[in-house]
Amino acid sequence: MTSADTLQEQIAYYRARAGEYDQWFLRQGRYDHGPELNRQWFAEAEAVAQALADFAPTGRVLELACGTGLWTQHLAHYAASITAVDSSPEVLAINRERLGAGNPDTVEYVQADLFTWQPTGQYDVVFFSFWLSHVPPERFAAFWEMVRAALAPGGRVFFIDSLYSDTSTASDHRLEGQEAVTLTRRLNDGQEFRIVKVFYQPEKLAAHLATLGWRAQAQATDHYFLYGSADILSY
Repeated sequence: MTSADTLQEQIAYYRARAGEYDQWFLRQGRYDHGPELNRQWFAEAEAVAQALADFAPTGRVLELACGTGLWTQHLAHYAASITAVDSSPEVLAINRERLGAGNPDTVEYVQADLFTWQPTGQYDVVFFSFWLSHVPPERFAAFWEMVRAALAPGGRVFFIDSLYSDTSTASDHRLEGQEAVTLTRRLNDGQEFRIVKVFYQPEKLAAHLATLGWRAQAQATDHYFLYGSADILSY
């Protein structure tokens, strides 16, 4: 079982990490693994972005754990409106800046702890990237119940997450085995935090979701990313 203290430490980690978060995705600093692996990363990230484009997240979109807006900016190309939720005011500020002044009427920002927050409306699409792996296994079903409550009839889900790979993280990070559900993360200034990190395999994730009443498709790129979609089997 994951302690409440670990979840609070996870929130603190992402608040403290806000200013350096993009270095991870952009393969900068401690996350630069050299030209060849960086090219592989960006090629796979582009494949996932194309999968999201093919999914076409139109209508009212709810983005959970929206972070610094790396994927919010993709959603904005399709969505009529976006409700972007995150526990960190620091990343929400970066997200607002990234989306710019052109989206004041289409993006609503909500600061909230996703383990206590409940949707007040229904959405055509629920999207989350690199969040499901931070949900403790014992909260997995409750999280998907919250997602279910957020979906309008006929609504759809799209998710993106990490595969288990040492070169997906910082050069001074060490993964703790594929079955581990927590790990230690370090910031550029040396601060360390214990957070939840669950690595899913596509087939097992889809099968698990089926037991909860979801029709899910999950896929993986060659090295770095898990992604997929889901809808409710019956309303």
